Amino acid sequence: MKPLKKEDISQDVFDLYDDYAHNKIDRRKFIEKLSLYAIGGITVSSLLSFVSPNYLDNLMVKPNDNRIDSEYITYESPKGGGTIKGLLSKPKDAKGKLPGVVVVHENRGLNPYIEDVGRRTALEGFISLAPDALTPLGGYPGNDDDGRTLQRQRDRNEMLEDFIAAFEYLKNHDDCNENIGVVGFCFGGWISNMMAVNIPDLKAAVPFYGGQPSAEETAKIKAPLLLQFAELDKRVNAGWPDYEVALKANNIEHTAYFYEGVNHGFHNNTTPRYDEEAATLAWERTIAFFKEKLR
Repeated sequence: MKPLKKEDISQDVFDLYDDYAHNKIDRRKFIEKLSLYAIGGITVSSLLSFVSPNYLDNLMVKPNDNRIDSEYITYESPKGGGTIKGLLSKPKDAKGKLPGVVVVHENRGLNPYIEDVGRRTALEGFISLAPDALTPLGGYPGNDDDGRTLQRQRDRNEMLEDFIAAFEYLKNHDDCNENIGVVGFCFGGWISNMMAVNIPDLKAAVPFYGGQPSAEETAKIKAPLLLQFAELDKRVNAGWPDYEVALKANNIEHTAYFYEGVNHGFHNNTTPRYDEEAATLAWERTIAFFKEKLR
């Protein structure tokens, strides 16, 4: 059978995967509903394989890339999960202090895609820290299904404290100029918004398809925001109108982009939700924003 292509798959399958990935249905129900689309020679197993992430073949910056120094470190999160592991990356032979970026994972822990984003960020001239909020439970378990299960066992506000502590770690790092931003995806998009709420000296936040703070929380934001949304992401986008009203009411610097015809997760190049054109443009905008706000 020929390999499946994105255009062969109904949008309903992507919506179904989104429900599964965000714990709205369990794996049994997901497989059961997926079977409805196994027609015309397309099998359930081929559909499942198609929508599942392929990390091995899609890393953009390899762990041993000689242009960067990248290593796992630990730091303390007194209000969160205790000792947290993270991937710290920076350009090799960088001269002078660097701006910092906290890179926040989705709802499944520090998987290879997010580690890759951390390394990509370092290549652009930043010192990045990509923490694993699953550290207190043993860390990312090697697959996203188990990662989602583990992450549901942690309180999201305690995880927020882990990422706030990552900000503090970078701020006190000898190689950092103390100008720090955050970029996060899905759950990490919500964390990015909430770090802007809770850290007065955060210099920039870039939430990708992230849940929004309340109007009262939004009023506390000091950092400029670059907000990245997927046009087809009805679940997250539903909260944008109220968020926009609150941002404008409080004169908070922000720019929002909606990428036409793409799904939640469009930046993740390891799944078929990936859209190369939108992801490339969104990342270029992200890096340009950080270079403007963090230098």
